[in-house]
Amino acid sequence: MPKKLPRLRVLRQEDHPCSGRYLVTETGKPFFYLGDTAWELFHRLTREETELYLKDRAAKGFTVIQAVALAELDGLGTPNAYGHISLHRNDPTQPNEEYFRHVDFAVNKAEELGLYIGMLPTWGDKVNRKWGGGPEIFTPENARIYGEFLGRRYRDKPIIWILGGDRPVDTETHLAIWRAMAEGLRQGDGGTHLITYHPNGGNHSSHWLHREEWLDFNMLQSGHHARPIPNYEMIEKDYRLQPVKPCMDAEPNYEDHPINWDPKNGWFNDHDVRRAAYWALLAGAHGHTYGCHDIWQMYEPGKRQPIAYARTSWKEALHLPGASQMQYAKALMLSRPMLLRIPDQSLIAGDAGKGLEHVRAARGADGSYAFIYLPVAKTVKVNLDVLSGKSIRAWWFNPRNGQAQPLGEFVRRGEREFTPPGGESREEDWVLVLDEVGKRYRKPGI
Repeated sequence: MPKKLPRLRVLRQEDHPCSGRYLVTETGKPFFYLGDTAWELFHRLTREETELYLKDRAAKGFTVIQAVALAELDGLGTPNAYGHISLHRNDPTQPNEEYFRHVDFAVNKAEELGLYIGMLPTWGDKVNRKWGGGPEIFTPENARIYGEFLGRRYRDKPIIWILGGDRPVDTETHLAIWRAMAEGLRQGDGGTHLITYHPNGGNHSSHWLHREEWLDFNMLQSGHHARPIPNYEMIEKDYRLQPVKPCMDAEPNYEDHPINWDPKNGWFNDHDVRRAAYWALLAGAHGHTYGCHDIWQMYEPGKRQPIAYARTSWKEALHLPGASQMQYAKALMLSRPMLLRIPDQSLIAGDAGKGLEHVRAARGADGSYAFIYLPVAKTVKVNLDVLSGKSIRAWWFNPRNGQAQPLGEFVRRGEREFTPPGGESREEDWVLVLDEVGKRYRKPGI
């Protein structure tokens, strides 16, 4: 039998400089949330396809798969790959056992592979249609019953509950439904799983729910409308809120997605998804979600109609470069004491830049290390006085391949300029890593 994955909790430790900022296991080990949006996983894939997808994502270092029980793309009317609809008579109190056995398979397979499922009980159109297919089927009463059903069924499984599903909370009724569903989940699973909320594009769960006791951490969706989207500003906003809660970008621009949904604008590529990841992480996010336009909908040419100009088979899209490169960001964050990472733009001496050239910085709360992300290769001047120790060891970390080049050691004093390998280039991004020599941190990267 595979070893059970540990339960997750929010870091809560008196006097810890980052208490409330990160997720940890039940034993206090750092947990890096590296998510992938596989919204239609339960609804569209066979068991063989599910295993193919999950094995690929596990091999690439992902830790959380975000998937929806009552899916977006006619998740009530169109049956799954085996002909089973999700609910009888569109009634949340009458889940179809055959459908949820297939969900069980995916959850169990994910656990075997060391993956958590970020499970959305429903896409948001079943609560607040606003756009999409709907229909609205939830009330506070049936939401609580449905939540308890899911909580009880997956009580002992590696789950993170994600309410919302790309929707705002527009009315008191919507709020009552989500509260009731959260109460049902807690009743069913005994409070063993974290709960968060996935909002609509350009918005934050914190906008409506930050003080809700059931909301363990915040999600935002920076979305797909432009290149670039300064998601670091959104993270900064949530990072400053009280009470302190972890925050993250749970839906940034998707790889292979048309910019602002129009192919005439071009397509988001691996550079775009890397920039979103490092911007968010160095602005204070506890983790990050990658997404691919072809994979969330499990697009298959000739079998399914493309949503918003999807152009690549999901099986081919598994191998797009951005997906593989996310593991390098994870490896870098974990290569230094992750639970001490705090955002600090004072590391940058002078202007941090705007738009595509914006430079982002973070450091250990004890000053023992720093990460400075350059979305384009250019000289950066760093204020070394923010760091600790007599001497600094420097590295250039390549986010495209996970490799690091040493720059040597020097006395920590004043300001110092650093130029990426190969000089200035708009095609390459880099991370400058600075370490206190006395800490003897290992070479960053894979």
